[in-house]
Amino acid sequence: MVHSFKERLQAVNPEYETFERLQTLQVNLGNLCNLHCRHCHVDASAHGTEVMGIEVMAQITGFLTRHPDLILDITGGCPEMNPNFRHFIAQTEWVAPRRLLRSNLAIMAEEGWEWLPEFCRDHKLTIIGSLPCYLEENVDRQRGNGVYRKSIQVLKTLNALGYGTELELNLVYNPGGDFVPGSQRGLEAAYKTELSAQHGITFNHLFTITNAPIGRFREHLEAAGSYADYLRLLAGRFNPEAAGNIMCRSLISVDWQGKIYNCDFNQALKMPVTAEDGAEINIAELDRLGMNGKKIHLSQHCYCCTAGEGSSCTGALIG
Repeated sequence: MVHSFKERLQAVNPEYETFERLQTLQVNLGNLCNLHCRHCHVDASAHGTEVMGIEVMAQITGFLTRHPDLILDITGGCPEMNPNFRHFIAQTEWVAPRRLLRSNLAIMAEEGWEWLPEFCRDHKLTIIGSLPCYLEENVDRQRGNGVYRKSIQVLKTLNALGYGTELELNLVYNPGGDFVPGSQRGLEAAYKTELSAQHGITFNHLFTITNAPIGRFREHLEAAGSYADYLRLLAGRFNPEAAGNIMCRSLISVDWQGKIYNCDFNQALKMPVTAEDGAEINIAELDRLGMNGKKIHLSQHCYCCTAGEGSSCTGALIG
């Protein structure tokens, strides 16, 4: 039996269970995607029906206007496939000093989407591209046949546009199975060596992100009979040094309807932030109700963020 994550966190420091200060607003534009990845925790696909509309985007833009020092972190699904994507980027142009776009990269090589690299450059978006390995067979096994080659093609295009030098280009590593990532520093060095030698590609940083035991990855674990073993592995690698840096203390996740969550994992599990009366909080109500000092919704899947070097949307928490 795996000990309660909440109790483990409280034992390190009770303050780690509370929201500290908002630094990043992560916006999930929906679960529409051109890929069908094995490890996806939001069940994104070409059949996704959860798509953020302009009204919710306007509420988010209004919130950012009132809080101009926040990082805007744009995710999905494949956020670029939201039909209002360009509108959202235009609306947030001057209200967020730093805008991160989480891309699966392959979308930028699809027919009809060739405009994306130059669009990202023109709007000075920081790109965080998913490339779960520098080996073709591992990427295609996890993301689908041909995805690696498309990703490499796009990375070359982005490099030619100044990404990796004048503009920031970061990559994301996800384990190909039920194990905790190794050293982020070591993996980054290996990625840079291999991608440069094999393809002439450069990038800024690599983020290692541990697979959360939810969504499709949980289904895969349960089908293999290894869900309990993976949870025990994560709990066994619990790192108290990472506990104080968990992203849910400074990040808020917004879903396609404008509802607020402590993180994208909680969003996938339908675990919203609530008011004192139990009502769900919408982005339009966030200023009035506030977040500072609120208890974070914690569960066993949270072990993925404190295992090993720790894990967050911007990679390892220590090391």
